Amino acid sequence: MTVQFLLDKMSEFSTQEAVAVGSNIITYGELLEKYHDWLNWIYSENIKPGEVVSIKSDYSADSISLFLALTQNRNIIVPLSNDSKAHFETFCDIAQNQYDIILSDDDSQLTKTGNQAEHPLYKVLREKDRPGLVLFSSGSTGKSKAIFHDLSQLLNKFTVPRKMMRTLAFLQFDHIGGVNTLLYTLANGGTAVVPSKRTPESVCEALEKHRVEVLPTSPTFINLLLLSGAADHADLSSLKLITYGTETMPDSTLAAITARFPETKLLQTYGLSEVGILRSKSRDSQSLWVKVGGAEFETKIVDGRLWIKSESAMLGYLNAPSPFDQEGFLDTGDQVEQDGEWLKILGRQSEIINVGGEKVYPAEVESVVLEMPGVEDAAVYSSPHAITGMIVAIEVKLNTDETLSEFKVRLRLHCAGRLPAYKVPKKITLIDSYTHNARFKRMRKRS
Repeated sequence: MTVQFLLDKMSEFSTQEAVAVGSNIITYGELLEKYHDWLNWIYSENIKPGEVVSIKSDYSADSISLFLALTQNRNIIVPLSNDSKAHFETFCDIAQNQYDIILSDDDSQLTKTGNQAEHPLYKVLREKDRPGLVLFSSGSTGKSKAIFHDLSQLLNKFTVPRKMMRTLAFLQFDHIGGVNTLLYTLANGGTAVVPSKRTPESVCEALEKHRVEVLPTSPTFINLLLLSGAADHADLSSLKLITYGTETMPDSTLAAITARFPETKLLQTYGLSEVGILRSKSRDSQSLWVKVGGAEFETKIVDGRLWIKSESAMLGYLNAPSPFDQEGFLDTGDQVEQDGEWLKILGRQSEIINVGGEKVYPAEVESVVLEMPGVEDAAVYSSPHAITGMIVAIEVKLNTDETLSEFKVRLRLHCAGRLPAYKVPKKITLIDSYTHNARFKRMRKRS
């Protein structure tokens, strides 16, 4: 599978808006021209099929058209958004990239690194003469893993026509959710709207200006959006769907966002960089129960954990052993409750806090604490304890002038009756910064 079906779509929708960045709107016809310009440039620079090329850029018409051109040239692409700047050198060393392309507003820079890209997985894909994609995990459960995909397999799922939508490009294209959003949008003649910044104010401005219909984001950003009040100063009547994933949604945040946007559908999505994004259906907008799967996916529950098998699964990690079992299933590490076909994601097995034999899921405690007036952010983690083995610890960002002692009293009063005593945080720390990373995913301390 090449990008030819996308190119055909771009020709078909040539006069329609493809990418909107601020006031700059690019049609599909113009995006197709940029694609051909980049493809000719790739040939002129003698970048050969199978070579590893990094694109250091955020979303733009140039980065999108370059991504498509490198795919057509059957390169192995390493997209690196500016969110990952602190890790560029490490990530490029792991990926063994042979070319660096840095895009800026008015220039592009090509560097030939001299690296030899000889990973065995690269050889497997080159023998099939297919394009590849390297994505890096967020590192929320330890060291970032380099996830290597056959890009043609990821493209396959988008050949089936779906609904044309105007969608905010919130998740960057070095994130599986961002890649999924981009390819879905292009394959169906939609518009990818890029906010000037990923702040609540800039996002709301873009939603209003471009009459965006779909906002794919994370629970953490939804919480920031609610706290900011930015939605109160914008016309967001075009917004039909808010999708959320990447982490467990707190009940309190879901209740608050459905109350704030009663006419907008809320949909929980589920996916992993290793297997792709599954098709999903929420029981309703106010429910955390979800069905996941699709024709190209199989799921099973083993000891309360979700396992997934995918036709578009990665070929493997570049810097870690394969995580798949003999049947091709991946242990997601996510603990779930099951009600027939419906699942409720409780949290990662690695983040469960064992307090004297009782299990505590961080998201449950965070949800209760986030209900409290003055709490902007909260992250729960485990802390060692001589008697119970572990206790529940929490970092909290406040917008009040309370002292730690005053807040401890208020927190324990608030949690009484809402949580069993063993789930109430015993170690409380006030912090000045938010607990999320650049991808708006909550980062918890590790005990």
